[in-house]
Amino acid sequence: MSTTRETVAIVVVTYNRADMLRGLLDGLTKLDQPADAVIVVNNASTDHTAQVLAEAITPNLQIIDSPENLGGAGGFHLGTKAAVEQGWDRLYLIDDDVVPAHDCLEVLLAQDEDCLFSVREDRNGDLIELAALKFDLRNPLAIKPKTASVMDTYPTRDALPERVPVENVAFEGFMIRRTVLEEIGLPDPSYFIFYDDVDLAIRARRSGRTIWAVRDAVLVRQLDFSQQHDLAGWKGFYMYRNFFVVHLRYGENVLVRLKPWLITAAVVLLSPLRGGKHEAVNVIKALRAARGMRSLPKSGTVPPA
Repeated sequence: MSTTRETVAIVVVTYNRADMLRGLLDGLTKLDQPADAVIVVNNASTDHTAQVLAEAITPNLQIIDSPENLGGAGGFHLGTKAAVEQGWDRLYLIDDDVVPAHDCLEVLLAQDEDCLFSVREDRNGDLIELAALKFDLRNPLAIKPKTASVMDTYPTRDALPERVPVENVAFEGFMIRRTVLEEIGLPDPSYFIFYDDVDLAIRARRSGRTIWAVRDAVLVRQLDFSQQHDLAGWKGFYMYRNFFVVHLRYGENVLVRLKPWLITAAVVLLSPLRGGKHEAVNVIKALRAARGMRSLPKSGTVPPA
């Protein structure tokens, strides 16, 4: 049996969070197991991100400057495409607001699995892992597909098994083998923000892989989680649209695939009591746009070598 270590590229997407990025790069510099490549996609940041990157001493740093803000989805598409083309065995996808523990990469690389996920905690050491143990696209009555999360089920990291299967991920500590991406395709840039990570996780699981959350692979989140967004604002459009896309692409029966229409009708009817006209307009536009995204675009696939 070969004892050759698999190579790994860390893919980071950043946008106007230079100080957070500095903290992440410092953390990557202190890893017990350095990455073979650290690919940072700078999404047309307008703050002092360029200065932070110029001053960084992180080993094997590569910088991709995007001329426009591609969103998280477009940034991860660009970064993973570069890593796949360079031939690294594994890719570790992380946002700019997290910092891995010094042994995080080493713990993950010791696991002989195609898809792995770090378990996140906050700066106080409390478990804040929201990855879904169950992501239900079969039950039409499950308005929210995520019916159980890690932190809802396990109160502390110590209560977790060494590994636990999860059904969705965030691109905050997701490790995937290059060969899987060559089979199922890259992150879909058309999502722009939200649900691009869910989409890739669904494709990975439907290819027969299990995604394992690894208890001892610690990732510290520097920001508080905010699951609440203004559904009447610009982010609300993407939240509705991409939520609908996941149901239209991957719903396991016709009733689940009809949920976007039912949700749209309910939001419009209730808009005088909650988000008002702007949310109603958002959800209608979102449904129209989602219908045009029912298939994975060619940009989400990996071209043959």
